[in-house]
Amino acid sequence: MITVESISKNFNGKPAVDNISFQVKDKEILVLLGTSGCGKTTTLKMINRLIEADAGNILIDGKNVRDQKVEELRMGIGFVMQHSGLFPHYTIKQNIAVVPELLKWDKKKTENRTEELLHKLHLSEDILHRFPGELSGGQQQRVGIARALIANSPILLMDEPFGALDNITKADIHSEFKSLEELKNKTIILVTHDVQEAFELGHRVCLMDKGEIIQIGTPKEMLYQPTNDFVIDFFAENRLLLEYKVATLKDVNGFMDSENEYKEFNFDETTSVWNALQKLSSNHKNTTHYEMLIKAFNEYRKLQIV
Repeated sequence: MITVESISKNFNGKPAVDNISFQVKDKEILVLLGTSGCGKTTTLKMINRLIEADAGNILIDGKNVRDQKVEELRMGIGFVMQHSGLFPHYTIKQNIAVVPELLKWDKKKTENRTEELLHKLHLSEDILHRFPGELSGGQQQRVGIARALIANSPILLMDEPFGALDNITKADIHSEFKSLEELKNKTIILVTHDVQEAFELGHRVCLMDKGEIIQIGTPKEMLYQPTNDFVIDFFAENRLLLEYKVATLKDVNGFMDSENEYKEFNFDETTSVWNALQKLSSNHKNTTHYEMLIKAFNEYRKLQIV
């Protein structure tokens, strides 16, 4: 879907992005992860030409982005930014309708699509005539996502979309993000500095530092097959929590007395060990199951750690 070939970008003679290459598969969520200044946002913005690359090529479905008019390119790419990026003097209805107006949709089509997205994103229609400043941070972010989704473009770029939210609101939106069918059909590149967010939302993670790619892989590969000490050190502070979150019941089933041990709790094999433990800990009657799961996880973990 998206191919990045040897792209570079310099600012004031210093490399912000230094000859990097990667591919994003169709309907994949790739997370660009790293500390501030590592080049992840610059990389993201070169894809829709908000920033022009100094060298290299970016292809979408085999077509070079430089061969397209900027306006047409961006029409086919949804973009969500930190702090939602809503126009403060536009109503919510006007904000969501920005792209449909550029595409010359008729009014009814825009209204129907807006109503559909509000329902999917758990927003009430009474916000449509309000202004962004009158909404909570979580509501603003949902509206920003609605605006990016309304044209139903196959690609979505997200630049620190949840960075300004408190942890409780962020957890709610993460849950909605993972379950929303609308997003499962899109190819998504998401920029974040939040390690837990990267592991929760990404199919693969691209770890960057000083304008270079250090490693690309699944969350499990980043933890258990690190390419160097930088990768090990980057995840060290959160490592145990991340291991709980990337391990699933399918992974640890072989270390439990019965593979059907947890069916009564409506878990399936894709449920993470972390989520299962969270639910089991809510009732003291589940203590035995809780302890058995931790034991199974520890046995599984022994075989994974490098």
